[in-house]
This record gives sequence, structure tokens and C-alpha cells, in this order.
Amino acid sequence: MNQAPSRFARSPRSRTLVHPGPFNPVRIQSKHCARGRHFRLALQPGLSLFDALVKPLASVGVENASVTILGGCFDNLDYCVAGPDPSRNALVAYTQPIHAGRAFMIFGNATLGKSASGQPIVHCHAALRTQSGEVKGGHILTQSCVVAGTAISALVTSLEGFELRVMFDPETNISLLQPQEVARHG
Repeated sequence: MNQAPSRFARSPRSRTLVHPGPFNPVRIQSKHCARGRHFRLALQPGLSLFDALVKPLASVGVENASVTILGGCFDNLDYCVAGPDPSRNALVAYTQPIHAGRAFMIFGNATLGKSASGQPIVHCHAALRTQSGEVKGGHILTQSCVVAGTAISALVTSLEGFELRVMFDPETNISLLQPQEVARHG
């Protein structure tokens, strides 16, 4: 029997992560957005990243959105990363906040949705450069991050016809933003 040359040998199998809860064959939950509005937003200096996004979008009736943050300076930036969950209740858990201080956000993606109680929530991941020049990245703590002296551009697409709401996910054993139908009145 001919064997393939060693250069064609199979690579070792990638590691497989198995969540602690019951398997859901539909891993990514999605909804179709038949209509959405597009905005270029200037995140205002002196505001938290949370307020700089939530307040102007609420003023035009946007409660759910996808946001691309094009980069800019923050007087204060806090973030965390997701490492293995020491309790083993889930695969990952966020670390304690990491204080980057004054930092430059290279690029970020945020999702505007609602908490389990219906309050606005902003979930953001970004790459940043610290004052010492280190490049870091992670989950941005939007309520403690303060936009520095120059407005930061963000591109926003509203998500209409459904809402993103934090709900418990039995497979991962953590709460996640998930698309939900919106009750229609009238």
C-alpha cells in the first residue's frame, strides 16, 4: 500500500472545547434584519464610551445596533480578558478589570442591546495601545472608559425588527446577548 509522503501527513487535531450544558445544534442564533439605518456618530469627549453611544442613539430611537469604533484616545480605558473559568462552571470567565489608563483604541466593535431587565447594555471588544506602547485587547468596560479631548468616529447600523437581550444560555452556562422577537403593538 502506498503511503502519502510525510509532508502530506495529517496535522494534529485542533483542540475541541465542549461546553458544560446540553448541546444546541444551532450554535449561532440569528435573526434577519429587514431594515436598518446607518449613522456616523462622533463619540463626544468627556463622556464614558457607554454614554457616548447610548444617549445619541436613544435620541433617534435606536435601542439595538452594531457599532464599529474607528479608533481614538481615551483618558481612561479599562478592559478584561476571558480566560479559563476557575470555577469550571463554564469554559471561560472574565478576569478582574485591567486598568490601561490613558490609551488609544486602535479599533473596536460594539453591540448595543438590552440587559435582562431591559436596560441598555454595550458589549465591546477592541484592540488598544497603552501609553507604554504595548498592544492589548479584550472586553472593554464601557461605563468606565472616558473619551479624551477629540471626538472618536463610530459607524453604526441599527438592528430593527428584533432586539438583542442578555439571556442565560444553557449550553455555555453563561448569559449572552441573544436576538429576540419584539412584541408588536396595534
